[in-house]
Amino acid sequence: MKKKQLEIACFNYESALIAQENGADRIELCENMQLGGTTPNYILGAKVREKLSIKMHVIIRPRGGDFVYSDEEIIVMKQDIKQFKKLGVDGFVFGILNEDGSVNKSVNEELVALAAPYFCTFHRAFDVVADVEQALEDVIDCGFNAILTSGQGTNVLEGIAVLEKIQKLAGDRIVIMPGGGLRSSNIQLLLEKLEPTFFHTSAITNNTETADPLEIKKIQAYF
Repeated sequence: MKKKQLEIACFNYESALIAQENGADRIELCENMQLGGTTPNYILGAKVREKLSIKMHVIIRPRGGDFVYSDEEIIVMKQDIKQFKKLGVDGFVFGILNEDGSVNKSVNEELVALAAPYFCTFHRAFDVVADVEQALEDVIDCGFNAILTSGQGTNVLEGIAVLEKIQKLAGDRIVIMPGGGLRSSNIQLLLEKLEPTFFHTSAITNNTETADPLEIKKIQAYF
């Protein structure tokens, strides 16, 4: 059985330190929780990278809202990838769609190539694709290493049937990482139904944007 690992979505410096201190395997650094996470400030990234010994992935998302981007926004995304590569991050998290809800293969392939040799995760843009089976194949074709998804539900429990389906279809070709409302209170069901190697959570249990150390430990108690 593959070792289960935990990724914490961190919206600030404090959360990154809490994640590391409480045994998380990796962080996804972002800002603007109310927008679902956007590209973090480079200064924040440098500060976090300096303090962290665990793996650090960075979200590349220039704004909240949909995942259909203009040419100008795509240029910004490319520049952000180049900048963060200089920091020695461990991976990138992004996803670009077409107007019809399909995966924009050409631009995603460009960004994956630009991010090489770093790990690339296709983020929750997957939760609004028009056809999950086709999108799965397209994301794999683009060269991504993982998909972060709630299974198109408002949270992982609502999307568990889709998560089960795409994990079976994916096999060993790509990592399916459940995320979206994942907490210690519902992880048991995911463990019963799925076989993910990585779980994704913000571990936020109150009205702040900061991870709860106890929640991280509670989740890890299931591993």
